[in-house]
Amino acid sequence: MSGITEKKILLSVPQMQSIFGQHDKYIRKIEDNLRVEIIDRQGELHVIGEPESVDKAYGIIKELAGLSESGSVIEEQSVNYAIQLSSDPSEDEKKASGDVLTKIDGDVICHTISGKPIKPKTLGQKKYVDAIRKNMIVFGLGPAGTGKTYLGMAMAITAFQKGEVERIILTRPAIEAGEKLGFLPGDLQSKVDPYLRPLYDALYQIMGADNFVKNMEKGLIEVAPLAYMRGRTLDNAFIILDEAQNTTPAQMKMFLTRIGFGSKVIITGDATQKDLPSDTKSGLDVAESVLKKIDDISFCNLTSRDVVRHPLVQMIVKAYEDYEKQGANEAKRKAIKKRERH
Repeated sequence: MSGITEKKILLSVPQMQSIFGQHDKYIRKIEDNLRVEIIDRQGELHVIGEPESVDKAYGIIKELAGLSESGSVIEEQSVNYAIQLSSDPSEDEKKASGDVLTKIDGDVICHTISGKPIKPKTLGQKKYVDAIRKNMIVFGLGPAGTGKTYLGMAMAITAFQKGEVERIILTRPAIEAGEKLGFLPGDLQSKVDPYLRPLYDALYQIMGADNFVKNMEKGLIEVAPLAYMRGRTLDNAFIILDEAQNTTPAQMKMFLTRIGFGSKVIITGDATQKDLPSDTKSGLDVAESVLKKIDDISFCNLTSRDVVRHPLVQMIVKAYEDYEKQGANEAKRKAIKKRERH
C-alpha cells in the first residue's frame, strides 16, 4: 500500500512486558495516539502506518526500552509524556537531545521510607530540581500536581541528611477560602495543622514518622504558619514556603528578609488558585516582578505538561489553562476596541 511503511524493533522479554503494560494498555495507547499498528512477532515489534507516525511511535518505544533497560518501572505517566514529547514538544523539549526520559529518570534525589526512588518525571521538573541545586532561592510556580512541593521537600530532606543544612523549616500562610482560624476548634497547633498537612504527608513518606517526630522534638524540623517567621533570622536552614500565592506583598517581603547565611529557600505557588480577598495583591505576583533580574534567584514555571498525578488531572489543568487564556484574550480584545472608540 502506498504511503504505508514498517519499522522493526527487537526487544527482550522484560522490555516487552514493561512497554506493553497490563492488558497491553500502554502499547494500545501508543497505537491510538499515533494511529499505527504494533504487532509482536516473537519478540520483534513491527510498527506499521504512515511514515511520520511510524517514526514517532518507533522513537517512543526506543525511549521506553531505554527506561526499562535502566531498571526503571514504566508507568502510565512515562508513556503519556513520551507521546507528548513526540507529538507536541515544547521549545525546551525540542532543544533536549535524544533519550530525554532516560536522562530525567537517572536523576534520583532520594528514596522514600519504603524504598521508592524520588526523581523528576518531566523536563520541567528536571529544570526545577537543577535550579534548586544551583540557586539560593527558587520560585516553583505552576498548577497542582506538578510536584513543586514534593520535589522541594525531597531536596530539603536530602540536604538535611547530608549535613548541608542544620534544620528544615516548612511554612505556609494559614489562609483558606471562606474560613478564619479563630472560628476553628482547638488550640493554635490544631488550627494550623490542616493547612500544613501536605507538608507533613511528604515528610512522613520520605523520612518516616518516627524519624520525623524525633527531629521535630529536637527542633531540627519546624513546621509553622508564616506569621511565626516574623522577627527571626534563619541561618543554615532549608526553608520551604508553600502556597505562596496566598501571601500579601508585605508577608513575602518579611519572609524573604528572614533568610540568613548558609540557607536555601524554595517558594512554591499557583497564581491561579489564590484565596486572598479580591482587592488584595498576591506577594507571589509582586515578587516575580521585583526579583526576576537578581542573580541566585530562579523562577521555574511548571505547566500542565509537568502534571504527574492521574492523567485526568492533567486534562483538567489544561482545560482550565485554555479557558483562562481565552478569557484573557477576550478581555484584551475588548480593551483594544474601547481604546479605538476613544
